[in-house]
Amino acid sequence: MAMVDLVDIGFSYFSGNLLDAALGVANDTFSIEHFTLHIPHGQVTVLLGPSGCGKSTLLKLIAGLTRAREGEILFDGRVMDKVKPGERRIGMVFQDRALYPHLDAQTNITSWFFFRKKTPALDEKKAELFNRTAELLEVKLDHLLRRRPPRLSGGEQQRVSLGRCITREPSLLLLDEPFSNLDAPLREQYRVSLRKLLHQFGVTTVYVTHDQREAMLLADKLVLITDGRIVQYGTPREVYDNPGNLFVAEFLNDRTSLPAMNFFPGETIGNDLAGTTVGVRPQDVLLSARPRAGAGRATVLAVRALPLENCCEVTTGFKNVTLTARAENAHAPTPGTEVGISFRKYFVFNSISEQLERIGEYP
Repeated sequence: MAMVDLVDIGFSYFSGNLLDAALGVANDTFSIEHFTLHIPHGQVTVLLGPSGCGKSTLLKLIAGLTRAREGEILFDGRVMDKVKPGERRIGMVFQDRALYPHLDAQTNITSWFFFRKKTPALDEKKAELFNRTAELLEVKLDHLLRRRPPRLSGGEQQRVSLGRCITREPSLLLLDEPFSNLDAPLREQYRVSLRKLLHQFGVTTVYVTHDQREAMLLADKLVLITDGRIVQYGTPREVYDNPGNLFVAEFLNDRTSLPAMNFFPGETIGNDLAGTTVGVRPQDVLLSARPRAGAGRATVLAVRALPLENCCEVTTGFKNVTLTARAENAHAPTPGTEVGISFRKYFVFNSISEQLERIGEYP
């Protein structure tokens, strides 16, 4: 399994035609500058960020499908500049799956072997890898084998595409939002299965997504990217517990039904926080009928019922700041109720640099 290093990578995408680019008159619509990243051996590294931030471009650079303007890409210390994509032992899965439409599922899964000289040993290895693939995918493939891709569901096609990668015995697996075209329940099911698969298989994996929940579930290492640059790197827990700046705090959310954070001026809760922005997650906003000593006051404006919890909108005594709080279904206050409010944990960001300064609790 490969260890991958991107060292001081530079890449630019130019709009217009090649002549314009050569003359320097094209619009430089996107660029990656001085990008350095270490991708550990045998782990799942997730590239997370908004659409258009450069995640898929980085995947193509690693695969050799696109060339960097400057810098080096190394596999286990070997510079890959002159190594063709087909010689890099990479398996790739895209959103569109890229299956051969005229071949059945079994032939798609074992298609790599059709480009090799047939021998008894190769046939034996093909059978062994196919059986291992079925075992790792934790699924009976028998009913899919004779169907062609147009007769398979989206989830079945994705299963076949992933199986095809595994039979290649890649040293590196590149996955570009493979579940984005599936509906929510199926997407959740496949995330869990993929997590088990990747850890059983132990292959170095780079996974691209803009879905925060997916990233938190799958990643051993999480890389947050915006505008072609890394804004934070670490384990999901490290990044979630210590968001390095406002972008990370606002973007990283493990609950799709609630906002990632409430933000308000720091001086709202204390003069010592003037010139800062305070962020509080809804689950860290504590509402109580009997407020703690020194706690603030708030009035419940609205309560929105969710499957396992309630979302409360409250206006506070902090200069009428409105916040979203989470409340358990059995203890949800009613609109108009006055409650005490405290923060189990809040984050203080510099209003100019937007960097995290400290973490506190209130009161």
